[in-house]
Amino acid sequence: MRTASSFLLILALAAPAVHAGPGELDRLSVAIEEVIRGSSGEMGVSIKHLESGQELAVNGHSPFPMASTYKVAILVELFNQVDAGTIRLDEMVSLHPLDPHLGSGQLKDYIVPGVSLSMENLAWLMMRISDNTATDIILGRVGIANVNHRLASLGITGIAVNRSTQDLILDQMGFEDWNTGGKTEDEIVAMLNEYQVAPGELEMAAARFDVDQQDTATPVAMTQLLEKILLGQAASPSSCAKMVDIMLKCETGLDRIRGLLPESVPVAHKTGSIGGTVNDVGIIYLPEGRGHVLLSVLSKGCLDQDKAARAIADIARYAYDYFLFTVPESAETDSEAAGSLLSVP
Repeated sequence: MRTASSFLLILALAAPAVHAGPGELDRLSVAIEEVIRGSSGEMGVSIKHLESGQELAVNGHSPFPMASTYKVAILVELFNQVDAGTIRLDEMVSLHPLDPHLGSGQLKDYIVPGVSLSMENLAWLMMRISDNTATDIILGRVGIANVNHRLASLGITGIAVNRSTQDLILDQMGFEDWNTGGKTEDEIVAMLNEYQVAPGELEMAAARFDVDQQDTATPVAMTQLLEKILLGQAASPSSCAKMVDIMLKCETGLDRIRGLLPESVPVAHKTGSIGGTVNDVGIIYLPEGRGHVLLSVLSKGCLDQDKAARAIADIARYAYDYFLFTVPESAETDSEAAGSLLSVP
């Protein structure tokens, strides 16, 4: 696998800071295809430099499991309902015994009842540390059907949200027929621990999950959603600015999009992982006024999660280097959309 530094050198020698043509963009696509071949699984990529309009996709219209990247769509619907006045960010929510859910996060470790948080705090937990309990509380409040209707109203047709994170986890493990209604997280964990797994059962479940069309997205559709957020079109401009601020504070997946980028480069992103799926989607803020790179990398069937994470990091660095060296300074001044862009942090 070629390194990001070698690709940077090639660009520095062959492509000074000028608008790149189709041939140059093809070289970036070839480099990304090479990375995907070494990722240990299937991977789809969508990249767009917002200000210049340059974009490319590799398997960009193929559906992939979203895992926790679907929390971006949930966040969009939450803020639309805040804009409509049906939900308040300062609204307090008390945790009940059935609220803690399987998977990542901290809320499931608290003793309930006894914990109350604002809707805004739940949103921060959902996005910053990918807290599944916070996510399922928000999703239950905003409604799955409303999330999908919102995506459709935004003209985004390649994303489907269908299940809570807890149901998603159980389905991926092959327990889609389990009735967990009325059971606490501790009781569900006890059921899982007592279950005798037959040889090959988990592998078969994982294979079914990879072809399941529920809770999937195409990389291109995810990039479109990121673009709507950055342009202040996914909700009110102030709500979109708040969403970007939350995503800039993401603490997970430091070895993915952010893995090989300079530490000073802001990245507003959301990761997702489940089984053989290792994802990251986000907005890279280029220095020197060279604009924004929207990047969505989704995967499935990855046999080595570390290799998949490194592949995402390589792809992000390739995209960063490419547009840093091929886009003029103050690129946003050339964009028709510049007037509606949210401010750079």
